[in-house]
Amino acid sequence: MTNHASAHSTSIVNHQVRLAARPVGLPKPTDWKLTEEPLPQVGEGAYLVKTLMLSLDPAMRGWMNEGKSYIPPVGLGEVMRAGGVGRVVASRQPDYPVGTYVSAGLGVQEYRLIDSSNAHHAGAMKIDPTVAPLEKWLNALGMPGMTGYFGLLDVGQPKAGETVVVSGASGAVGQTVGQVAKLKGCRVVGIAGSKAKCDFVVRELGFDACIDYRASDVREELKAHCPKGIDVYFDNVGGEILDAVLTRINLKARIVICGAISQYNNTTPVRGPSNYLSLLVNRARMEGMVVFDYAARYPEAIEAIAQWMKQGQFTSREDIVDGLNAFPDTLLRLFSGENFGKLVLRVARD
Repeated sequence: MTNHASAHSTSIVNHQVRLAARPVGLPKPTDWKLTEEPLPQVGEGAYLVKTLMLSLDPAMRGWMNEGKSYIPPVGLGEVMRAGGVGRVVASRQPDYPVGTYVSAGLGVQEYRLIDSSNAHHAGAMKIDPTVAPLEKWLNALGMPGMTGYFGLLDVGQPKAGETVVVSGASGAVGQTVGQVAKLKGCRVVGIAGSKAKCDFVVRELGFDACIDYRASDVREELKAHCPKGIDVYFDNVGGEILDAVLTRINLKARIVICGAISQYNNTTPVRGPSNYLSLLVNRARMEGMVVFDYAARYPEAIEAIAQWMKQGQFTSREDIVDGLNAFPDTLLRLFSGENFGKLVLRVARD
């Protein structure tokens, strides 16, 4: 057996964040329980991953709710679900020797044992930190990047010369959507929640324009910045902004429903689109997308985005917060719009 001596030190425990109660509205401190347990034994065919960074995503809020969805809810008392990157520190699995870097469903904890009982669920994939820093593997080369890439290209199907609008433009998914749309020859208009975020997406990501929804009338700004109407709308927020966009769509427009962060913490029913008849008038379509459907094709997107990065045609921004114990407060930054870029929790330094 190959292992790191420190990985089996009796003094090391695995600190974890577990779901203690189903949140009503925004998650509260009492919805979480901080626990610890001994490091698991590494059996035949298994390997132990030390968590280095975790991805904090708006989708996590939906995973806490009971009820039917595209993925089962996190059970009460279970470690909170989260994707992350880490390094193998003990192994009895030849394909994942000690020192291998992986991206996997690690959960909000310091260590994750991956074996035959949970390997499929963990979805581990080897990653190369020489291609891009680890945090990029949680952003453009991770689930948000895969979401933006396949959601835009497969569902949105943009054509050169068309106008693409993306909400949550400075966030993890929005960054990828806008840059890929530009690379495909589209006019790209972002919607974000501050002047600083709008400046970032225009100056650093290359969007043609950006609307600060907190400081302007979104409908009027869409008229000004999308004079030829909207062909593709990539929606991360739902609510009033989706309604505003529906008034500007073109014939045969495509609306990609990726998320609805404005609705996730509602204590009242989700607000649906009141301008949906625009879909009828314009023979447009609105289609939901879940990134896990494209898992078999992730290497395709990773190769394309990594190549654009290498050529200096693609960039990404991460907002990194340190410490496992900071998870409950840090998660809330997603819903206040406080984060700037892809929100990452650094659990340990490599």
